[in-house]
Amino acid sequence: MSKLIVYFNGERAGVLEEGDSPVFTYDAEWLPRAFPLSRQLPLQAEPFSGRPVRAFFSGLLPEADPRERIASILGISVSNEFAMLERIGGECAGAVGLIPDGTPEPVWSVGGIRWLDGLELEKIIEDLPKRPLLAGEAGLRLSLAGAQAKLPIILTEDSPEAKVGLPLGGSPSTHIVKPEPERFPGLAANEAYCMELARRIGLQMADSRWQMIGKTPCLVVKRYDRTILNSGAVARIHQEDFCQALGYPPERKYEQEGGPSLRDCFSLLREWSSAPVLDIRNFLDGVTFGVLIGNADAHAKNFSILYGVNGRRLAPLYDQVCTLAWPELSKSLSMKIGTAKILPEVSPEHFRQLSTEARLSWPMVRHRLAYLCEKMRAAIESMDSLPSHPPLSDISRARELILQRVERGLRLLKVT
Repeated sequence: MSKLIVYFNGERAGVLEEGDSPVFTYDAEWLPRAFPLSRQLPLQAEPFSGRPVRAFFSGLLPEADPRERIASILGISVSNEFAMLERIGGECAGAVGLIPDGTPEPVWSVGGIRWLDGLELEKIIEDLPKRPLLAGEAGLRLSLAGAQAKLPIILTEDSPEAKVGLPLGGSPSTHIVKPEPERFPGLAANEAYCMELARRIGLQMADSRWQMIGKTPCLVVKRYDRTILNSGAVARIHQEDFCQALGYPPERKYEQEGGPSLRDCFSLLREWSSAPVLDIRNFLDGVTFGVLIGNADAHAKNFSILYGVNGRRLAPLYDQVCTLAWPELSKSLSMKIGTAKILPEVSPEHFRQLSTEARLSWPMVRHRLAYLCEKMRAAIESMDSLPSHPPLSDISRARELILQRVERGLRLLKVT
């Protein structure tokens, strides 16, 4: 029976065993550390199997088209999650990495780096949709969740001449590059605009920027699950997304397909966060911001818990896009707002319903909704007077839609 050794920040935490239903067991030496890898995998000597194991470990893997392409490249079944973790599960989200049993343990913080020149990087980004995560390339075992082609990289931003490299062995990446898909022109600029707008109004966001790499517009995101130590070394910070924490596999990330609801998410923070009052408010702000920018795809895998020095806290927001900018995309909400199932129909009344379902104070919810609408309107106007790094043509549609939605929110609040 095949086994994968599960490491946490380079220390052996347990073993994942292959089978009809994979089994995870903590190492006896790990248990006294009192640090579970997941809310669904509390510290215990007995093995775990079934839903909690699959929810956490499958949540580390890519989805949809990238997953299918990776499976084809590696010559494995797209449903064989254990084999995929075996081949690409070295550098994952958070502080977990998996190594096949019997493989020499890598040095998790000082592995190799394959530095790239500009032409090499441009070629890799151009080919990334056909070869997600550079699957199959010697020395690379990279995995990221999501349905969009991405690439973890090492970026030396603080050096006089920034260098870009690929993490080999146990080296942690520092950034993620998200090339713009051909079928969604303007997506990178749209996301960059939404992320900057969120920063302008004071939301905690992943640090990101728009950048052309060769002929491809990209979003370059600084990993919030990595930190730079005083020594200059990069350290991993553990995280898990809401689906993992709530015990849902990736294919059930949408509420309409049996996935988590907003009520579940608020309950998670109330029970699991080390600062629930702050994190519930910040999560509410993130949900409200998503509605106001016209993001119908704010599912449970787009929110995470960060396990850091301050305990378990809501991670910075990420993947914020005005999906309404593409009329062909679904307007169905990933998680309902009250009884509202589609984005265009959401009103303050639906937020009132949400406040009841999620055990929140309606005056507080209404205040945050009005506050964010006012802040967003002012921020949009201030951003108009600044030079736009992404092409204006790529962000004008999103800007127009967002401003319309903010003005509508303010009008409706006056009569609520």
